[in-house]
Amino acid sequence: MKIAIFGQFYHINAEEAVKILFDYLNKHHLKAFIEENFFNIINSQLKTQKNYDSFNTFTNLDKSFDLLISIGGDGTILRAITLVKDLGIPIVGINTGRLGFLATIQNDYITTAIDHILKGNYKISERSLLEIKTTPENPDLVDINFALNEIAVSRKNTTSMITVETQLNNEYLTSYWSDGLIVATPTGSTGYSLSCGGPVITPDTNSFVLTPIAPHNLSARPLIIPDATEIQLKVSGREENHLVSLDSRIATLSNETLITIKKAPFKIKMIELLDESFLDTLRKKLLWGEDRRN
Repeated sequence: MKIAIFGQFYHINAEEAVKILFDYLNKHHLKAFIEENFFNIINSQLKTQKNYDSFNTFTNLDKSFDLLISIGGDGTILRAITLVKDLGIPIVGINTGRLGFLATIQNDYITTAIDHILKGNYKISERSLLEIKTTPENPDLVDINFALNEIAVSRKNTTSMITVETQLNNEYLTSYWSDGLIVATPTGSTGYSLSCGGPVITPDTNSFVLTPIAPHNLSARPLIIPDATEIQLKVSGREENHLVSLDSRIATLSNETLITIKKAPFKIKMIELLDESFLDTLRKKLLWGEDRRN
């Protein structure tokens, strides 16, 4: 098995995860490649004298990889998908961050989890993505124009509201007076959209959700739509520009830019161990329905 390892930051919890994982990979003589920037961070900040130079590094992925292990939080996985793109490489996350909705493996479970994965004791959860195109074309949104969680438009350099004119399949829906608008996938429904009052959607649902950010329209509520819907947005406001974010990546667009959002032509494969599920994660991470009477 050819394994890619990716991370972004390094702290005490991450150092423990790196030690456990790398020692396991060495012991089992597994072919592992560490993303080059992460490898340099590890070498510069590792507190022990252990040498991991026996591992290879990579800057770009290809279809020869069988697995990508992300070390970090959910944000690290969101960054990892920009490397995986449409290659179909399954991703599993070791959680050294906080919530860990996508990255679910804790440090004390790393060796057991990798054992299960090597034995094929897991399932694949395919996650839909969003794709964005703009007219006129923005160079920052060409090479990596997709998002796993959400695409959002929001105000920039102003405390004033913006107006987000919204069409679905070329039919006018409404113009949101708000701080912005989130278009979220089922995966992203537990993220930014949820914090703005959006619903939780199970990952296998063929839907997207439109969630306004602090809307001034009192009747504006989150709207669930089929994921085959083409969404067109056009922003206006007092400032000349606004922001568009794709997960953690941000670009500036001029007002009146036509933004087209639709389902991406590929999916991301997330590994789920057989003893975990989305509903289990809801209960553990969001304390779903927790009541002392239960």
